[in-house]
Amino acid sequence: MIFFRYQMFRFIWLAKPTGRYLHKDHQLWAPLTLADFEAINRCERSLPKNFNFAGDVLDQWSQKEKTGERPDNPALWWVNGKGAEVKWSFEELGSLSRKAANVLIKPCGLKRGDRVAVILPRIPEWWLINVACMRTGLVFMPGTTQLTAKDILYRLRASKAKCVVVSEEVVPAVESIMSECPDLKTKLLVSPHSQNGWLSFQELFQSASEEHSCVETGSQEPVAIYFTSGTTGAPKMAQHSQSSLGIGYTLCGRYWLDLKSSDIIWNMSDTGWIKAAIGSVFSSWLQGACVFVHRMAQFDTDTFLDTLTTYPITTLCSAPTVYRMLVQKDLKRYKFKKLRHCLTGGEPLNPEVLEQWKAQTGLELYEGYGQTEVGIICANQKGQEIKPGSMGKGVQPYDVQIIDENGNVLPPGKEGEIALRLQTTRPFCFFSEYVDNPEKTAATIRGNFYVTGDRGVMDSDGFFWFVGRADDVIISSGYRIGPFEVESALIEHPAVVESAVVSSPDPIRGEVVKAFVVLSAPFKSSNPEKLTLELQDHVKKSTAPYKYPRKVEFVPELPKTITGKIKRNVLRDHEWGRT
Repeated sequence: MIFFRYQMFRFIWLAKPTGRYLHKDHQLWAPLTLADFEAINRCERSLPKNFNFAGDVLDQWSQKEKTGERPDNPALWWVNGKGAEVKWSFEELGSLSRKAANVLIKPCGLKRGDRVAVILPRIPEWWLINVACMRTGLVFMPGTTQLTAKDILYRLRASKAKCVVVSEEVVPAVESIMSECPDLKTKLLVSPHSQNGWLSFQELFQSASEEHSCVETGSQEPVAIYFTSGTTGAPKMAQHSQSSLGIGYTLCGRYWLDLKSSDIIWNMSDTGWIKAAIGSVFSSWLQGACVFVHRMAQFDTDTFLDTLTTYPITTLCSAPTVYRMLVQKDLKRYKFKKLRHCLTGGEPLNPEVLEQWKAQTGLELYEGYGQTEVGIICANQKGQEIKPGSMGKGVQPYDVQIIDENGNVLPPGKEGEIALRLQTTRPFCFFSEYVDNPEKTAATIRGNFYVTGDRGVMDSDGFFWFVGRADDVIISSGYRIGPFEVESALIEHPAVVESAVVSSPDPIRGEVVKAFVVLSAPFKSSNPEKLTLELQDHVKKSTAPYKYPRKVEFVPELPKTITGKIKRNVLRDHEWGRT
């Protein structure tokens, strides 16, 4: 950690105007306000030509701090559970991110539009480099530190990334594949220790200037790329724009997260996923709220509960898996300091968990449903009825419907695909495209609808109920796992002739990865327990560890079908007791 020295120090405000101003007939207009962003998000007002989240939102909150229009609340509050703590105001975040921007542009040699792979844990530098990329017009590509060398190689080559920013534990993986990444020009290490062949972020940051002018980015200029798993093949690159993330989550922050500038939100998402962007960057900072972060490398229920009783966190957002683990404890023993609003998403929430949480804490759980590509689609929002087991109602600006395979709207009670009705133009809050994959991008549209790939039902009151994926993607503890990735890893092991990977029910994680494996002749007499562990370890080394099969079943043969998808459907139905 390199920022402890800043926690008590207030930076001198740079004497220069902040934010972007609109010009008309040579008259200076006021900068866009939160009300303007809400109107744009509702599609009641047109999208401005230019927009930059750092300049138009973060710097405006910095100005409000100076004029006393924002409460004395940090913008970022980070702890590591071992006594270290960082608190930044929006003014400090601005000054520090300008220094980081100069690091990226000058010694790193990056230019507007270049793609930067950032593989960091929950440390303040992740937020700093994120904002620095916005200021400089670079494309931020986050990744979880659980990625293996093979995963990183794919991401760097597919994206043609010019720079990779990592923490110490990721260095060996990057070093092992460097020679296969011809586009990669710069390696930046975030660590107190130096490494041969790597630029030191700490050293460069200390000498960098605070003077930096935010790039005037277009509203639909790329700002981030997220790798999202699918049924077959490698992950797709979902690209988002400055406005799709920077304006498109305004209503989410106000109505689902129910945030105000006096709130402190703790969002537990891994930094590699878009949920970190939603809850820990865009939705929260649009509302001027404080983002709370606990380093917590491994989830621990006691640490989690102690944190809620120690810090004045008002808003909590985590995957259902976390709440399933928490309700196993005697929660009535804990007195949460300020907690008033609890949210969940990323996987379906069991009705019994919702009921147990409320019985023990007196707090409702507000579930949301969304996608990397289009953001929040349905949600249970404050002040609305909650139907246990439902994802809530469709949220603005979307018209959410259930459709059949021909794009026809189905009546209440009929199962179909969850879809968003399109108007004459593509909503600005959608992802821009799957990079270099026009076929997959086009496949998301069916007639006048964007199709999510999820199946559901809408009841007569307009509440949506999740049924399952239309494809084979497994959602375990909030992680999206493509079966093909796991099957590809398994087939590399000499014991495996064939495999099929499906979801399997689990009381804590909702569902887990299960592999049905046909063994090669030399391994058929092996000890099943030992071989299971061997295959699990093999998958952990071949791809990100969270994808490994927690259940393995050895079978003499797999269903005789033409496609892997049908094969998986048969096995999944059997696993879930549907046959």
